[in-house]
Amino acid sequence: MSYSTQMNAAQKGTVTPQMKQVLAQEKISESELLQKVAVGRIVIPANRNHENLSAKGVGAGLTTKINVNLGVSEDCCNIDMELEKVRKAIALKADAIMDLSTFGGTRDFRRRVVEISPVMIGTVPVYDAVASYGKDVSRITVDDFFNTVLMHAEDGVDFMTIHAGLNRVAVERIRQSPRLTHVVSRGGSILLDWMESNNRENPFYEYFDRLIEICRDFDVTISLGDALRPGCLNDATDAPQIQELIVLGELTKRAWESQVQVIIEGPGHVPLNEVVSNMQIQKKLCHGAPFYVLGPIVTDVAPGYDHITSAIGGAIAAANGADFLCYVTPAEHLRLPDLQDMKDGIIAARIAAHAADIAKAIPGAMDWDNAMSTARKDLDWQKMIELAMDPEKAKAYRESSKPIDQDVCTMCGDLCAVKRSRRILEGR
Repeated sequence: MSYSTQMNAAQKGTVTPQMKQVLAQEKISESELLQKVAVGRIVIPANRNHENLSAKGVGAGLTTKINVNLGVSEDCCNIDMELEKVRKAIALKADAIMDLSTFGGTRDFRRRVVEISPVMIGTVPVYDAVASYGKDVSRITVDDFFNTVLMHAEDGVDFMTIHAGLNRVAVERIRQSPRLTHVVSRGGSILLDWMESNNRENPFYEYFDRLIEICRDFDVTISLGDALRPGCLNDATDAPQIQELIVLGELTKRAWESQVQVIIEGPGHVPLNEVVSNMQIQKKLCHGAPFYVLGPIVTDVAPGYDHITSAIGGAIAAANGADFLCYVTPAEHLRLPDLQDMKDGIIAARIAAHAADIAKAIPGAMDWDNAMSTARKDLDWQKMIELAMDPEKAKAYRESSKPIDQDVCTMCGDLCAVKRSRRILEGR
């Protein structure tokens, strides 16, 4: 192999097999793809050890991608159920899966996920360091953290969330700018605990070059985590969040110098009127690197419906620069999601992503909608169901309430505007 990473290949003008897969899926020219991967505006997460990966691109000019979180915990340690979620997520056309397991045989589960999944896989190694070593957080060593990163890279993980921007300066910002919800990032809180207990700098910040070396060796994309993302609307776009983002921008340039691909992670809970400015600030401070957002969730008062609050924020975010949406389920803030929660979250995220692609005028994005509109004009119910984002639900609704006239539905019946206007204007 004449290249070390996808970014390195693009800088050499080499079209990799993974780039060919992206070109087959997206309406982008080869030259534009090479140029954007070369400068970090598009990433193609593709660990060399993920043998059955069907690679996808994330970034400028491409369709908005969605990620699904899953994994076992101490309270819900059902590996078979989580593997079923993997299969279901793939069937529902998720673009990525993050294994966030925090308990039990994490490595065996992770390897099984990589083995069965053709979509890119992400992890948060700091979770696994706590789960695998079984130590109090304060007693985990720097080598423990980095050995976990290496293990995940060896297992074929395509991108890893690393909260490297939570340095001592950022911690001081938290103390100077009191928040309602403090630190809501699980990985961020673990590292904050470690830093304060040991009176030391964040090891992923202090030894960032060590991280870069591992990721370059396996072509793992670094997803620079937002340890200080706002956990409520009150804390959005505050000094700690922006301070961390400044550091993430600096770390991005260091990774790029070694041809390591980077994604930036973002908020979180953000008021509707601040979503666009958050996207603009990130793109500016992080040099146009692809942006991966959790939501954003645009109100704090809808537990049980946070797939909706997230889809609202996600559509606006992606229409204004976000490239990658992490799904949120109805179970957010309440429990580990079940299969139905996962499906609801995926569909909501896909709706947001597709709506944003239309707003961004991604080539071909409207074709699907135009096909649906044609089927509606033709009163072709079978075609409408086939084209639906969730054909299963569309079919169930149609069959649950059958009209007398099979051309129409039970909403309008004989007063169907489509049938009447088609007869008048088209003579049929």
